[in-house]
Amino acid sequence: MSDDQHGATGREPVSGAQPPPAEPPGDEAAAVTETRQRVRASFRGAADHTPEHFQRLHPLTPLFRGWGFLVAIVVFGGQDAWRYGDPGRLLMIVPVAAVLAFVAGFLTWWFTRYGFDGEDLRIDSGVLHRRSRRVRMDRLQAVDVVRPLAGRLLGVAELRLEVAGGAQSEAPLAYLSLDDAIALRAELLARSAGIAADTPEAPERLVHEVKFGRLVGSTVLSGLFISGVALVIMLVAVGGVFTFGSDATGLGITIPLVVPGIIGIVAALWSQLVNNFGFTLAESPDGFRIRKGLLDTRAQTVPPGRIQGVAIKQSLFWRLRGWVRVDVDVAGYAGTSQANQTSTLLPVSTYPEAVDVLRQVLPGADPASVPLVRAPRRSAWLRPIGWFRLAFGADDRVIVAREGVFIRTLTIVPHAKTQSVRMTQGPVQRRLDLATVWVDTTPGPVDAVIRHRPPAEARRLVADQAERARLARRVDVPEQWMAASSTRVEVGDGDGTSAASIGTNGSDRVSHHDEKQDPSGHSDPG
Repeated sequence: MSDDQHGATGREPVSGAQPPPAEPPGDEAAAVTETRQRVRASFRGAADHTPEHFQRLHPLTPLFRGWGFLVAIVVFGGQDAWRYGDPGRLLMIVPVAAVLAFVAGFLTWWFTRYGFDGEDLRIDSGVLHRRSRRVRMDRLQAVDVVRPLAGRLLGVAELRLEVAGGAQSEAPLAYLSLDDAIALRAELLARSAGIAADTPEAPERLVHEVKFGRLVGSTVLSGLFISGVALVIMLVAVGGVFTFGSDATGLGITIPLVVPGIIGIVAALWSQLVNNFGFTLAESPDGFRIRKGLLDTRAQTVPPGRIQGVAIKQSLFWRLRGWVRVDVDVAGYAGTSQANQTSTLLPVSTYPEAVDVLRQVLPGADPASVPLVRAPRRSAWLRPIGWFRLAFGADDRVIVAREGVFIRTLTIVPHAKTQSVRMTQGPVQRRLDLATVWVDTTPGPVDAVIRHRPPAEARRLVADQAERARLARRVDVPEQWMAASSTRVEVGDGDGTSAASIGTNGSDRVSHHDEKQDPSGHSDPG
């Protein structure tokens, strides 16, 4: 092979051993040595790099982590013992399962450590497969302190962090002592706000509290509860007819049919009474705080400006008392397994109370004063019942959409939180010269849909809303809202330390006693 061919193939002729490369002299050699050390360090386990100041979870964590594994073993072992008729097999399995569960929980606890690395919260975990997660403070959407019943008895809590774009709770810390969880939450919110990390937890002002009597009444008037009771009564009556004259046949038919109604009743009770027991909403400089729960308690904190959209909903039977429910979109909550619990801002309230709260949640906005424009009459071909309730309106802060007959809905989306605007038109809509506009926010229970508008109006609405969103984002609440506020006031807590005071986020607030009604007449979702 010729030299040219060697050059063409990128190979050099072998002519014996090559001399080792000369070591670079002086500072260059030191730089090369440091680079080699960094390369070697990158191949070592993540545990070697966990800073010394990082902490472990609560020592009782292995018990909470291992009990699920133990229950699964007992269930499967019990089935096996019952199948073979040998209870001794279960007695042999349980001790072994308990040891394995404790060992698994202990290893998980030992290799999980957390702490602040720069401005980010870092969590290192994993036994065989190491994982290091970082939570950016400017992406933090909400911080929840969850206390299961067993955790309340033992004085521990779980800290859940919700970040923008997260499909689930990011790096939940389960479990910490209650004091540690509260202190860490305060530090996370302080860092997210752009103030000193050691700032104590800010004071709060109660905004709304759901009384137990109203909670019970809303449960009794909920559609799920009423339909469940009606189904049980109807099936019991039918079963009684079959049972008359024959004892076993009618009973065998009735019991399986009654079960769905009982499940509906229990589901309604659990959703309203158990999950929302003791519900309170409070306002503080670090956000809005929600506390609720009978068995498992939850303390949510949503920083200012993190609410992406709001929906006021009123079911058919709740109109008898003028009650509504307020749901919100918070980035990061939509994909969680408990999104229904975390998306409720007010489980039950009157409409004036809901509007009063919204004026605080959406600073500077007054959704009740936005005039609404109805859909054209020809939209009745597509919405025969309730076409007249299709309406929308906008001001310089929010866009509002109204719809629904049996469940009336008033949807409010701040312009700054608009993710995208689009127009759709189906074949029947084209025939009727109509179109629908979608104002998209983060995924969640709130959908701003403006249905059945003339195409020219829909196109104009898309262009106007895109422009409103662009302008609103320029003056939106900054990621670190307290750091950007030049009017922050501090309140001494008596020991020389200062905590941020209420109302220091620089937002305009509307008086709680401002009862100005909507000139368009939508003083309630109806």
